[in-house]
Amino acid sequence: MIKFSRFALALMMVALFAGSALVSAAPKEPKDAKCPVSGKACNPAKSTDFAGGKVYFCCDNCAAAFKGESAKFAPKAHQQLVATGQLTQKCCPLSGGATKPETKLAVGDAEVTFCCNNCKGKVETASADDQLKMVFGDVAKAFEPAKK
Repeated sequence: MIKFSRFALALMMVALFAGSALVSAAPKEPKDAKCPVSGKACNPAKSTDFAGGKVYFCCDNCAAAFKGESAKFAPKAHQQLVATGQLTQKCCPLSGGATKPETKLAVGDAEVTFCCNNCKGKVETASADDQLKMVFGDVAKAFEPAKK
């Protein structure tokens, strides 16, 4: 049987908790999110309800453009909902399978995990716009409202 000193056990516990903290990034504040229409920094006072959360914009013009064509901007809006912690990931956005922390990838401003390196690779090699569509196009498949 292997015996560990208290110090070694404490060190292992710190490493375990530090590793788990790396799996998900802290949610962004609305002011740090990007407007799904212009890509500029958001004004927390400019928002609209969408997909069970609040989507933030930089100005009234972008909010109006979004309301007029929300389907066009939906992947970027969904990505913002994930980045701001309003939606959380429940499974792989491509396969629907259980995710693995080692497959983490930044997609837009959000961190996403996949079930395998094959799914991660498909997204990783796609263009930025295609990445958003692949991961956040059908957001209900892999994401759910955050528990409060």
